[in-house]
Amino acid sequence: MERKEGERLRRERALAAQPLPHRSPLSHPLLFSCGAPLPLGIAGLRVLDLGCGSGRDCYAAAALVGEKGSVTGVDMTPEQLAVAREHAESYCTSTLGYASPNMTFVEGYMEDLAAAGVAPGSIDLAISNCVVNLSPDKPAVLRGVYEALAPGGEFYFSDVYSDRRLSDAARSDEVLWGECVSGALYTEDFKRAAVAAGFAYPVVLAASPIAINDPAMRRVLGPARFYSITYRLFKLPAGMLESACEDYGQVATYRGTIPGSEGAYTLDCGHAFEAGRPVLVCGNTAAMVGEGGVSWLAPHFEVRGDRSAHFGKWGGGDPVPLTSDGKGGGLVASGGGGCC
Repeated sequence: MERKEGERLRRERALAAQPLPHRSPLSHPLLFSCGAPLPLGIAGLRVLDLGCGSGRDCYAAAALVGEKGSVTGVDMTPEQLAVAREHAESYCTSTLGYASPNMTFVEGYMEDLAAAGVAPGSIDLAISNCVVNLSPDKPAVLRGVYEALAPGGEFYFSDVYSDRRLSDAARSDEVLWGECVSGALYTEDFKRAAVAAGFAYPVVLAASPIAINDPAMRRVLGPARFYSITYRLFKLPAGMLESACEDYGQVATYRGTIPGSEGAYTLDCGHAFEAGRPVLVCGNTAAMVGEGGVSWLAPHFEVRGDRSAHFGKWGGGDPVPLTSDGKGGGLVASGGGGCC
């Protein structure tokens, strides 16, 4: 599969051939990223890292999942995989004290995970750190991850996004491609592709602007703005996640059982759960944190209530603004009848 490689990827190839300065790639210079795509509380889970490179996030995940969990890194670059594999066994057995390594690194393309040996339904958590933007077929990546995830699993990843579709000149620029800019997806196109792949309700965990001040780059990019965004995409049974938040009167309580987040847990940019405090939530949030025991987060939350009664759109309000008809005949739609 053809790839554009730009200056950044050429630099990664050169660095990959250099020896590690320490016993683990956790401090190796091949640490290009745009976020921290590793949730806490993943002990025992099966993790897949797309575009794992020299393995930094895999090594961190290997410690978080524990000896009963597993981590698989997929990358298309043999030089980087060689770096990732070099200390995998000693890190797991000597540093972490496991009986055997829980990390595996395989060569392959993230657009074709099946060909890389990733079986359908074999993963609980997929992660990626500023790599999906480099793919020439991002919808294929999303479809493949959805297929690889088990029910209740999640794609938790950080990447670069734009506030508009980029011009052909920007998308074909070698320097911008190497800097992970020209491959940035327009946020709305990304959400459409995620839903088409099966991820019914993408949510944002964190977002921050990316400043691009280089005059030459700006001439090509024009007024486009860029962001580093961490998305959470849950794979749940059909119907559990809806296109909008609906009110079923459900209540979720965080148990305080995730190491490192005992006092509170942040699900996304709109939901931070204090331990032990019941919170009224919409149906989508209830599903993501554990309604029916499906989500991987279910052991950490108590969800009360079901969907037998529907109380309307989450947050209340009339879906169509209503006013009196002025003739004693009741209420009529105002403002042309459009939804707000």
